[in-house]
Amino acid sequence: MSRHARPARRRLGPLPHLRSVAGQAFILQLLLILVLVTAAVVAVVADARAHGTADARRRSLAVAETFAHAPGMARAMSGDKPTSALESHAEAARKRSGVDSVVVFDARGIRLTHPETPLIGKRIVGPAGLIRDELHGKTISQAFRASQGPSVVSAVPVTRADGTFLGGVSVGVKIQSVHSTVDRRLPMLIGSSAGALALATGGAALLNRRVRRQTHGLGTAQMTRMYEHHDAVLHSVREGVLVLTADKRLLLVNDEARELLRLAPDAEGRHVGALGLEPHLTALLTSERHVTDEVHSCGERLLSVNMRCTGTMRSTGRAGTPAGSVVTLRDTTALRVLSDRAVETGERLKLLSDAGVRINSTLELTGTAEKLVDVAVPRFADIVAVELLDPVLRGEEPEPPYEPLAPHRTAVGGAPAEAPLFRVGERVVYAPSTPQSRAVRTGAAVLLQADPTSTGEWPAGEARRLLDHGIRSLITVPLRFRGVTLGLATFWRARHRAPFGETDLAIAGELAVRTAVCVDNARRYTREHTMVTALQRTLLPGGLPDQDAVEAAARYLPAPGGTGGSWFDVIPLPGARVALVVGKVAGQGLHAAATMGRLRTAVQNFTALDVPPDELLSHMDELVTRLDLEHDADAHGIRITGAGCLYAIHDSVSGHCTVARAGDPGLALAHPDGTVDIPAVPVSPPLGLGGERFEAVGLSPPAASRLVLYTNGLLEGHDRTTGTGLGLLRRTLTAEPDLDPDATCGSLFQTVLPPHPSDDVALLVARTRLLDPENVAEWDVPFDPAAVAPLRAACAQRLRAWGLEDAVCTAKLIISELITNALRYGAPPLHIRLLRDRGLVFEVSDGSSTAPHMRRAATTDEGGRGLFLVAQFAQRWGTRYTPHGKVLWAETPLDGR
Repeated sequence: MSRHARPARRRLGPLPHLRSVAGQAFILQLLLILVLVTAAVVAVVADARAHGTADARRRSLAVAETFAHAPGMARAMSGDKPTSALESHAEAARKRSGVDSVVVFDARGIRLTHPETPLIGKRIVGPAGLIRDELHGKTISQAFRASQGPSVVSAVPVTRADGTFLGGVSVGVKIQSVHSTVDRRLPMLIGSSAGALALATGGAALLNRRVRRQTHGLGTAQMTRMYEHHDAVLHSVREGVLVLTADKRLLLVNDEARELLRLAPDAEGRHVGALGLEPHLTALLTSERHVTDEVHSCGERLLSVNMRCTGTMRSTGRAGTPAGSVVTLRDTTALRVLSDRAVETGERLKLLSDAGVRINSTLELTGTAEKLVDVAVPRFADIVAVELLDPVLRGEEPEPPYEPLAPHRTAVGGAPAEAPLFRVGERVVYAPSTPQSRAVRTGAAVLLQADPTSTGEWPAGEARRLLDHGIRSLITVPLRFRGVTLGLATFWRARHRAPFGETDLAIAGELAVRTAVCVDNARRYTREHTMVTALQRTLLPGGLPDQDAVEAAARYLPAPGGTGGSWFDVIPLPGARVALVVGKVAGQGLHAAATMGRLRTAVQNFTALDVPPDELLSHMDELVTRLDLEHDADAHGIRITGAGCLYAIHDSVSGHCTVARAGDPGLALAHPDGTVDIPAVPVSPPLGLGGERFEAVGLSPPAASRLVLYTNGLLEGHDRTTGTGLGLLRRTLTAEPDLDPDATCGSLFQTVLPPHPSDDVALLVARTRLLDPENVAEWDVPFDPAAVAPLRAACAQRLRAWGLEDAVCTAKLIISELITNALRYGAPPLHIRLLRDRGLVFEVSDGSSTAPHMRRAATTDEGGRGLFLVAQFAQRWGTRYTPHGKVLWAETPLDGR
């Protein structure tokens, strides 16, 4: 088509060319519309005529019957003047019913009424048969063509009561004109026809456009040339092509596919199952799967198959029917060896990648060896054994020479129960001739294969026994890192697998290198962990001190994978008192353990000052702040700030307990009756934050109550909140009120401790005791030197009553010096108390806060020797401050204690 013809064609609008398929379809649709319109007009005319006749017949007969049977009709017709009696009624009935005429006639056929007055008195007219039936008294309804057009006349006889015929009523109705009905319906027919014609024109135009779009504007000749070109290409390509119908019959096959599949010349049209293909190919071609480069064997060939569904296929005969599939085949037999090598290489790379990830996932020596076994069995070997030298297991670095070679078997995998292998944990002694000794001696992997006809190459021992159980090859390779041999790994393969080859040596060597690096890391971690654990073990209490104020027991659980900074302490205090401590330093490892030791020592030193718990925590807070300032330039940014501590003092004489805390260590109080309280100890900031004062609370637990001091590691875990753990703690203490402290610790660790603790745990349980009042003696002392002698005598008398006759002399001296010192340097009120506990305690309190000092008196001095004498005769002595003064005390041992 020329460029001048294209604009002309566009001006034609949507009208298709008559020679095209769309144009022919348009002509056919136009003729069909004309036929349908003509048939519709004829049907309308016939329907109008039949409807008009039937309607006229019904109306005329109904009016005639109604008028003929009206009351008084027979009497009016029998009267002298029937016309006068009936004319007005007949005319009224005609007008109301809408008929054309209502005629009453007598038995002779004379009209008694008529719409046209001149016709009254004349005979009725009409077809002879109709007149005859009317005069014979028959009921009739008949259509005929009258002078005014097609009409329907219905006649009904009028009779007396005895049946005598008097005449009849004839009603005439003109049939409605057919043309009026046609005139009403003709516009609708014409409009419908025009609409149908417009739809046909548009449909033909759309069809023409769609066909040209699908054929890309190609004509018949061009389509023919294209088909010939595609057919030539289809049969010349070096790739097999199959086209299958929806019912899996072969629709089209090119020459290459026919040759690859060895198809018969008449294969087209056959079902896939009848082509004689191999079962797996038949199953694939009859499936509905989409396949991409799926490899299947066909005889000696290896075919790469691609299969796709073609959507809907009009070429099969019915548009929109389910389509078949298009299959392409490519001969990849020449690529089989290369593909196998690529797969093998990929598997090896995947093995090494998995080994690098999994072996490096732990810092535990046994776990590292087990990871190598898990990776290598069965992907690389049937049996794998990993053995480490003794120094490595201790965290040390082995030193050559390594002979005699006697490592510990650390992990074994893949070995059946009946295999004659050394078990895990056993020491394996290798002779110099064994492959393992050769590998360690040379520092290189050793490959050994069994000869089916001779086994002389295999050494005696474990390898020989494995040979008898079906093992046919082994590789043993040393685990070396930085020139140091840490152990060795041995890989075995049984007879059902290909024996190890030279290429497997590289894989075994790579596995050994990666394992050696991880083993060395685990060795270093083991060494450091052992050092930290030993340090922490020396810093924690080796045992609880002997004292009678409480019955105590403690437990410590290290953090998972390391050590932490939690600690506990029981510190005896003078006056039958004891200090209970639980603390926590944030973090884990060496720094946490060392810091814990420093803070524990600081608590013990501050306890020697015998200050209240809140004051002791204030001293600790200042100490932590000062220590952090000293180490502020630490390159690792490690600080002590944030440490927690709970400090409680229990007095077995009064039964009073004073508690203060910094941070989050907790306290629970279990009464002897099973009631459990969580005392409301004020939560103060952790140590080192400063800025807020610490508050202490006083408790008065009954005797035999259990004080439970703990760090939050007892309650919290990876999947548990503090509230949940606290509820378990309450229930456990309530359910077992009679347990002693040691059993209580065991029960709490068994029931309250999370399955996977997130931190280390320090737990201290103390059951309170009260000193028997019989072992307490108290006196108020007048502030007068003359009162010393009587009071000294009273104390001696009480000691004799306690059966302590041997302690009377020493007691008199100590009491005299303590009271004299209080009278000289103190202030009233003055009070003295004797306590018989593990030792004999003398306490003199006064209202002064002046601290006494022991001084060395000269030879000529008359005084200054009192406290010196007390220090010489007492086991220990000191000063304790109270809100109202101080207490000067001394303690002497009792016999046998």
